[in-house]
Amino acid sequence: MASPTTIPPRSAIDKAHTWNAESVFESRAAWAAEYQAMTDDLGKITPFEGRLGESAAVMADWFTLFEGMMRRVQKLYVYAGMSQSVDTNDQEAVSMAGQAQGLMSRFAAAAAFAQPEILSIGLDTLKAWVKAEPRLAVYDHYFDNLYRQGQHVRSAEVEALLGMVNDPFGTITNTAGLLVNGEIQFRPAVSSTGESIEVGQSNVHSLLDSPDREIRRTAWESYMDGYLAFKNTLASNLTAAVKRDVFFMRARRYPSSLEASIFPNNLPPEVFHNLIDTFRKNIPTWHKYWAIRRRALRVETLHEYDVWAPLTKNEPVVSFEQSVDWICEGLKPLGADYVNVLRRGCLQDRWVDIYPNVGKRQGAFSSGGPGTHPFIMMSHGNSLGGMSTLAHELGHSMHSYLTWQNQPAIYARYSMFVAEVASNFNQALTRAYLMKTHSDPDFQIALIQEAMDNFHRYFFIMPTLARFELEVHQRAERGAGLTAKDMNALMVELFSEGYGSEMQIHPDRTGITWATFQHMYMN
Repeated sequence: MASPTTIPPRSAIDKAHTWNAESVFESRAAWAAEYQAMTDDLGKITPFEGRLGESAAVMADWFTLFEGMMRRVQKLYVYAGMSQSVDTNDQEAVSMAGQAQGLMSRFAAAAAFAQPEILSIGLDTLKAWVKAEPRLAVYDHYFDNLYRQGQHVRSAEVEALLGMVNDPFGTITNTAGLLVNGEIQFRPAVSSTGESIEVGQSNVHSLLDSPDREIRRTAWESYMDGYLAFKNTLASNLTAAVKRDVFFMRARRYPSSLEASIFPNNLPPEVFHNLIDTFRKNIPTWHKYWAIRRRALRVETLHEYDVWAPLTKNEPVVSFEQSVDWICEGLKPLGADYVNVLRRGCLQDRWVDIYPNVGKRQGAFSSGGPGTHPFIMMSHGNSLGGMSTLAHELGHSMHSYLTWQNQPAIYARYSMFVAEVASNFNQALTRAYLMKTHSDPDFQIALIQEAMDNFHRYFFIMPTLARFELEVHQRAERGAGLTAKDMNALMVELFSEGYGSEMQIHPDRTGITWATFQHMYMN
């Protein structure tokens, strides 16, 4: 591995530590050939238009064609998206990702007639077809759910237009990714001994975990200042994403962007508001935590770059391989099959793109689709935090793997509302195992810190961002303007409430926090 003061180029990463791209397509030439073949095959959709009501057999034939083509499109999309994510400076990969996004949009537009036609058939007829045609039996729930959402499905012509605009609208998110992962240049952090340390998306969180406060301070300031330098561009781009959401909300006749987001998952708005209300009622608990953390760190003033500071001087070093072993031990209650698949995926099948490199996008995520492995992009920092992130993403990956193995294609994508259950449960099981088997006080303190870092993300950061997201959408729905100044002021207001008097706020740097989360582009 390269010195921790620098981030290696992608070319320096051992292939064994990279995602198994060749298991999806053996080469980029093979990807390009399939892309062209799939583009040509879009014409096979047209003969079904206007015919879905003819018979149960025609309907079953349609689903066979549609699901087969969807799998092909998803496979192209996974390969291109992962290629770009592990190196946003790879211009060929950027081009492929754009092509895949465009193909997905054209596919959606070509198939847009289907849902309006199915709704026009009538649920009673469809229920009779489900009983009469064995190939349709699996779609019983799909038909029920489609009729539940029927008031928000538009005509075939409108649906085709909505499918086509997904391509240009998708560019909004891609622009944010290219800017923050490839083009923003962060000045180096500096250690307490004067050593210069490169700052990038793939290593910044490891720097914020440093026991050296000067590294934490300079890394955090460099990171936030990098975003601040582009605050107006980023605010304009996020405003475009919010207006996109409002456009779809109105096009599909929802009363709000919030309901447009959660109604497809069969959730009432009260679920969202109750979560936020519960968070706000318990903010004093966070104030207590900040006070405890300040005393534990023995500092007069707590700053945001102290949120992730280690509370022990003897933090464990945890390699990727050790991470996999501990995760597998912790997940034994889920059964040998679960653990064996997970271990093989990490150590043999190369599900994980493991280490930092120049151009690698921020954060971590799990990707993949039916017909591929689940894939994880992360930047493992040889720490408990790295192990925890791996456990989390493996929860997503195993959730996906088991869904693809056991569910029909029509149900092979679980909702965002339940997505974090498996991931956080994996972390909790691993943490519980380590707490029972490692009695060393320093290790247990580090493990409690890891738990609090996770709780901080999900029970502090995410509700705060959700409040921000709700407010900016509501402003857009009212036709109000949205500027970087407005967004930063709102962010400072929300974080000030959560931090209380124990945390020293840096208004400009705290204010730009919204720009550091690409979740903001997902409504």
